[in-house]
Amino acid sequence: MRLWKPAWLVAVAIVCAVSPAEAGPSIVVDLKSGKVLSQEEAFRRWYPASLSKLMTAYVAFRALKAGEVTLKSPVTISRNAAKEPPSKMGYKPGSVLTLDNAIKIIMVKSANDVATAIAESIAGSEKAFAARMNAESRRLGMSGSHWVNAHGLHDDEQYTTARDMALLAMTIRGEFPEHVGYFGIEGLAAGKVKLPNHNTLIGRFDGADGMKTGFTCPAGFNLVASATRKGRTIIAVLVGEPSVSQRAEKAAQLLEDGFQRNQSFASSLAMLPVGGGMLAEATNMRPVICNEEARKERAENRDEDGRMIIRSPHIRDLDREPRLVTVGLGGATGPKSPAAAVEYANVPIPTPRPDYRPAKQTAVQ
Repeated sequence: MRLWKPAWLVAVAIVCAVSPAEAGPSIVVDLKSGKVLSQEEAFRRWYPASLSKLMTAYVAFRALKAGEVTLKSPVTISRNAAKEPPSKMGYKPGSVLTLDNAIKIIMVKSANDVATAIAESIAGSEKAFAARMNAESRRLGMSGSHWVNAHGLHDDEQYTTARDMALLAMTIRGEFPEHVGYFGIEGLAAGKVKLPNHNTLIGRFDGADGMKTGFTCPAGFNLVASATRKGRTIIAVLVGEPSVSQRAEKAAQLLEDGFQRNQSFASSLAMLPVGGGMLAEATNMRPVICNEEARKERAENRDEDGRMIIRSPHIRDLDREPRLVTVGLGGATGPKSPAAAVEYANVPIPTPRPDYRPAKQTAVQ
């Protein structure tokens, strides 16, 4: 049973617990050894925002492996998917694209309409897909995570931890090395529109090769970042940062430190002891991320061309045009998911009504 708390008391508690000046939860792991190179409150419950799309991609990869779908299978934009709020592609209901293009879009553009369409096209409904997300979490041992949707738009019951996201990132990289290219795309070309990746490290940090960003007011600015140097891959997860630039700066430093750190005496991710505060209730960052002062500070941290000012010795300017991958509608020649076909088949078909002619046309649609 939850005890009711006044809104002002909740806001004060949140601000006292986490402020923009403090470090949010983070963890850095070595992919090959699974050793934890550093961590800060890695088990603290947090809202994932669009980091959720890493689990969406993982469920899709599992469906591919099981032979349910192929990369050419159709992803159909339903009316439900088309109604999702931004970030979105804005495709009309009935539009069809390949699963391959859909995964590229959710990784780069983080399009919520396409994420929902993937869920429906693979599992038949958002609810059925969320059940798959939760089943995979349990199987992997992501004990601090729960999923409600495929896109990551805020829901109080959708949460994760930095530790769980590190485990998921390691699993994706280890189980599906053939699909790692999805996470390092610099940008997309959708017709005449150019869509850059929100991951500031790609192309700008030495060895950066993925993976996913996320932002909502309750979550703050989140990032799962990976980098590979001389055959060694380091993964950093950080959540609750106050801005895109600070998220990038911290991720770069965490990765840089990770490459320098001796892992001989480090604990493995599997053996990392559970600890810290806020394990049973997610931190809501809205009071400190989306107030007027915070927005003003982020706006002021841009140059005269509107670009973010990043103060990190490890992040360089991109001195060339981003390498764009073309995406679009059509080309879906692969099979539909059997699970989706069964789900849709269970929807009752309306019986015909007697013909009648309304007395007068109304403006209500």
